[in-house]
Amino acid sequence: MDLGMIGIGRMGGPMAQRLSRDGHRVVGFARTREAFKQLEEQGIVAAGSHEDLVSKLKPPRIIWLMIPAGNPVDETINTLLPLLAPDDVIIDGGNSNYKDTQRRSQMLKKSGIHYVDSGTSGGVWGLQNGYSIMVGGDDEAVARLRPIFESLAPASDKGWGHVGPSGAGHFTKMVHNGIEYGLMQAYGEGFAIMRHKKEFNLDLHQVAEIWRDGSVVQSWLLDLTAAALAENPDLEGIAPYVSDSGEGRWTVAEAIDLDVAAPVITLALLQRLQSRDSESFSNKMLSALRNQFGGHEMKKE
Repeated sequence: MDLGMIGIGRMGGPMAQRLSRDGHRVVGFARTREAFKQLEEQGIVAAGSHEDLVSKLKPPRIIWLMIPAGNPVDETINTLLPLLAPDDVIIDGGNSNYKDTQRRSQMLKKSGIHYVDSGTSGGVWGLQNGYSIMVGGDDEAVARLRPIFESLAPASDKGWGHVGPSGAGHFTKMVHNGIEYGLMQAYGEGFAIMRHKKEFNLDLHQVAEIWRDGSVVQSWLLDLTAAALAENPDLEGIAPYVSDSGEGRWTVAEAIDLDVAAPVITLALLQRLQSRDSESFSNKMLSALRNQFGGHEMKKE
């Protein structure tokens, strides 16, 4: 197929390469001369502007966005809209909030443009292993895009699916990332417990390797845990600071709105927030209160 891609970065770049290798013609937007040259070396047609990208696509056009959620998506859509025609398709493969996706879909429908949300998982390993893709949008547009999703997925019949109407793809990816928070937190806590059991002097990399085969906790995240411990057994030089890109917060908020108890995902999110509080005023307050009511010793900084 013929498609354009805006956002040729950590995720978008390998995706464009995977599509190109499978015979699709990909036009990529490059901001710099260096990026322009790099795309051409990878067999991707380079475009220096949005106008240039649209002009190099055959109608009805397909444009895939792999850019940060929020304003960048709206700004890009507003730039593209005057350049597009009815029956063109915009695919949002980033981690947009599903409510924004529904809003954008309704707005673009007035111009006859299809808007498809494609929740995409696979990280930096997607080029090699394929991507897990959760698609939302109308049946006609998704059916037309099928060859693209089949090329990006681990196999044509595995790892991807049309999960529902506009917004369903991003909603499903949101929950996927919330679950990811809980799984990672559990691995982190379990390995921390083993590390603190000094009398056994456990080799955490060895334990991770043992669990990778035959264990009920085996997973790709455990494979990555083993890889991280092989490279850096004591995780030296890594600050105990964990960022989040928003999906965990949205999952917790949605759980509250739906009256669904989600304590594991919620606590995993709160642990990430706590990791960024270098002052930890709340913990200082706990220490002060223990001293006030029980005369317990306070550890000084």
